[in-house]
Amino acid sequence: MRAAIGDKIVVRSRRVGEHDREAVILAVEGPDGGPPYRVRWDDDGHEGVFFPGADAVVEHYPVG
Repeated sequence: MRAAIGDKIVVRSRRVGEHDREAVILAVEGPDGGPPYRVRWDDDGHEGVFFPGADAVVEHYPVG
């Protein structure tokens, strides 16, 4: 998984009726765009370090 600052991480829900979670990437702490990532979650504004699992995808956004 590769990401850049400003990209979004989407964690797909594992249960019917639950919503996906989204976070914006604030910092990339791994080499070459790899995890871990410092993120801010859209639903509650919490910031933390995130190590994505198999249920997470990166949505890339162009800079500029």
